[in-house]
Amino acid sequence: MTKREGRPPSQRQLRVGEELRHALAWIVERGELRDPALSGVSLTITEVRVSPDLKNATAFVTPLGGGDATAVHDVLDALRRAGPFLRHEAAKRMQLRYMPKFNFEPDTSFDEAGRIGALLSSPEVRRDVQAHTGDEDAIGTADDGEAGDDGA
Repeated sequence: MTKREGRPPSQRQLRVGEELRHALAWIVERGELRDPALSGVSLTITEVRVSPDLKNATAFVTPLGGGDATAVHDVLDALRRAGPFLRHEAAKRMQLRYMPKFNFEPDTSFDEAGRIGALLSSPEVRRDVQAHTGDEDAIGTADDGEAGDDGA
C-alpha cells in the first residue's frame, strides 16, 4: 500500500496536469499529428491526471460529437502511437525536470452524464420526485402552521 493511496492529488499534480492538458490541446489544435486515424477528427482533452511522482500522466480524450466505440478505439491507438512525439512537443512548451509519459484513455464522463440525465427524466423517477416534492410541501406547510401557533 502506498502512502498516497486514497488521497486527493496534490496542488502540484493538479497544476502540472492542467498545464499538460493545455500543451496537448495546443499541439492537437495545430494539426501537427499526421496520423491518418486523426485526420479530420476534432478531439477534446478533458483532463490530464498526473501520478504523484510526476512520471506518468493519463490524458482523458473524447472525439467531438462522440462516435462509436471502434472510432474512439482507433483515435486512442493513434494517440498512443504519437505519444513520444506528443511528449517531445509538450516538453518544448513546459519547464519540467522530467516530462511524464502519456497514457490515453477514453473519457466516459459525458456518456455517464447523459445516462444519468436520461435516468432522471424517466417517468418513474419524475413520479417519485414529484411525490417527494409534494411531501415536502405538506411538511413545510405543517411547520409553518406550528410556527404561527407558537408565535401567537
